[in-house]
Amino acid sequence: MNVCYNRLFKLLIDKGLKKTEFAKEVGIGQNTLAKLSKNEYVSMEVLVKICKGLDCNIEDVVEVVGKED
Repeated sequence: MNVCYNRLFKLLIDKGLKKTEFAKEVGIGQNTLAKLSKNEYVSMEVLVKICKGLDCNIEDVVEVVGKED
């Protein structure tokens, strides 16, 4: 299965936040931000930081899509 973080980036747009501002606010690094942008796996710790920082639930941030080939 794959992950998709489009919900996260839509949420950032809705809140008027830039990716770099958001990353700094929630305490994630540029490498992690790059992984999110490429829909790569990140740790649960990162997802929890994002959810706490944006006051949202995990399903507001990440979506599991498709099947592995």
